[in-house]
Amino acid sequence: MKKSTKISLLVGGIAVVLIGVIGITYAFFSTGGTQETANTFTSGCLNISLTDASASINLNNIYPVTDIEGLDTTSYDFTITNTCNTDANYEINLESLNQVSNSLSADYIKVSLSSDTVGNVISILSDNTSVTPEIDGAYEAYNLYTGTLKASETKTYHLKLWLDYNATVEVAANKVYQSKINVIANPEFQVIDTQEATFELNDKTLTSNLTSNVTSATYCTTTDNICTPTTTASIQNNSYTVELQSNENNQIVCTRLNGTSKVICSNPLEIAPTYLAEVIKGYNQSTRTDFSTTMTEETTNTVYTAEDDDGTTYYFAGNPSDNWVRWAGFYWRIIRINGDGTIRLIYNGTSNSQTGSGTQISTSAFNSSYNNNAYVGFKYTTNNVHGTGTNSTILGVLNNWYSSNLSSYADDIDMNAGFCNDRTPYSGSGTGTSTTYYPAYNRLYTNKTPSFKCTNSSDLFTVSSSNKGNKALQYPIGLITADEVAYAGGVYGSSNSSYYLYTGQTYWTMSPYWYGGGNAGVFLVSSTNGLSGTGVGWAAWGVRPVINLKADVQISTGTGTSSNPYVIS
Repeated sequence: MKKSTKISLLVGGIAVVLIGVIGITYAFFSTGGTQETANTFTSGCLNISLTDASASINLNNIYPVTDIEGLDTTSYDFTITNTCNTDANYEINLESLNQVSNSLSADYIKVSLSSDTVGNVISILSDNTSVTPEIDGAYEAYNLYTGTLKASETKTYHLKLWLDYNATVEVAANKVYQSKINVIANPEFQVIDTQEATFELNDKTLTSNLTSNVTSATYCTTTDNICTPTTTASIQNNSYTVELQSNENNQIVCTRLNGTSKVICSNPLEIAPTYLAEVIKGYNQSTRTDFSTTMTEETTNTVYTAEDDDGTTYYFAGNPSDNWVRWAGFYWRIIRINGDGTIRLIYNGTSNSQTGSGTQISTSAFNSSYNNNAYVGFKYTTNNVHGTGTNSTILGVLNNWYSSNLSSYADDIDMNAGFCNDRTPYSGSGTGTSTTYYPAYNRLYTNKTPSFKCTNSSDLFTVSSSNKGNKALQYPIGLITADEVAYAGGVYGSSNSSYYLYTGQTYWTMSPYWYGGGNAGVFLVSSTNGLSGTGVGWAAWGVRPVINLKADVQISTGTGTSSNPYVIS
């Protein structure tokens, strides 16, 4: 038999002593210890740590409260990390300790367990499955959750306990309760908690976001205690909405998924918009000054700052593990928060694989014609340096893909931000067959000084509703610029397979390179040689769309990793 791994985690030294009655009102007072230092436990594949130890549950002046009040109490937080390269099954149990004659019965203890993937699972402690106690001094134990952590996955849990609103003086006064959390890892556990739900509040509209294995759901609303879900929910795209009829801060929605006994409830008092841009700006901030060498460092929880045309931009560089986004059915990597607060993403495919042809929508020439300076243009007009009369071949590919895949998600897309196709000549006329070098060539090939600024607004490709740029695009979609690649860690002529833009594929940027020898050239990201330049029609290279999300898009779940990406509400 495979041996299980048992890890006991003291959560806040939970100790409740209820004493004293004044008149006929509830007047329960408590004394008890709280844990002042964080604990970390490691065993087998699981690493468990108590986080934010100073925010212990305050059990002073305990009295019966409604569930909505109980959900507003401070939580005990603990994090579980699977440090192995295989899945790990685990149980989270709450074990009652040190039984005495006046121990408070589990029939009157309310418990809520939540995480980054599931809302508050509220229950009477004794209604949970009884399991064999494992901790010395424990006289009973209840299973709160059974789940699986994938390889390298991390989950943070939030535990709250309160005295049930229905507890009377006779059953609760002068009572004592102590408990510990016990996390047990065992590959033979049967995982039962596979249906999960999180909640998003927008004014009085509460959206319940469900896991994909949910086929049916019922719900109910309440302003005090957990209710029995009986109303059938209409599930669309793994979510359903409820229009709250009262003040959203005094009403919760409870959900039952697939007819199970588990009831998951919202907590409007805790639900606040989580804006993706603000989360990224909250990362550690740094600056870069050397762009002559490739950047390969692991840079998780770090962004770098520079200036663009709209202000300070916060960009990713090196090899971060936390700039993944799941949106519109696809995976994306965050390039940067633009100076106007919008969020620039580059397509990464339908899976979280960082390499391979799946990271691009197709291959294409940049332009099928190449023997004129005009063909470095995302859109172009012959004999007009900044002309926009004709779509490039690659823009046609992007437009078709946008129309088929992103049109229904337009509410999330910023219609003001643009994409720079910097065509103002550095030398040469930029027209006809005149040998011409474009600004990015001088910045990145010669001087290694990238810039986020677009030198001519006529080359900032925007849609007609934008208040800036050339207003020449049908759809708000473009490509990454060579300068953005350089900021991310790419260097002209130097290979880099250890930064987040490396896919093992060669793909286009939208930055003009030069015209000479009868060929118009554009920068590309080479699979073997970092930043490079090539003729616009020499070969079909990868197409990785870039879009800009609105500054106020919100996260429903996720931590930004490939296995747990930020999910846009």
